[in-house]
Amino acid sequence: MLIVDDDPRMRAYIRDLLDAETDIRVLGEAKDGEEAIRLAQQLRPTVVLMDLAMPHMGGLDALRRTKREMPWTKVIMVTVHGEDAYRRAALALGADAFIVKKRLRGELLPLLRRIA
Repeated sequence: MLIVDDDPRMRAYIRDLLDAETDIRVLGEAKDGEEAIRLAQQLRPTVVLMDLAMPHMGGLDALRRTKREMPWTKVIMVTVHGEDAYRRAALALGADAFIVKKRLRGELLPLLRRIA
């Protein structure tokens, strides 16, 4: 898995959630979409957990490129924005799932087990 979020505290929080699971391996972390694309090309993760709003290259642009260049990669979009417009935009661009950050603790692990 590749964790992509511009907030280092959020990346650490997600890593802590995943560290409790021995079958989920975090391959790397990225702070923006550009770094995410670069790392995904190098590391070839099965799943990318990608924030929607980031500097330089946002999550939707990075999602589009990831799916175009590595269509086998599952992408879960993560955001503080729970509005349906964001969900529809992400799913239309090929996101495999969409989760609101405040629900990560209860929903992330079951979601990963379903799509990975």
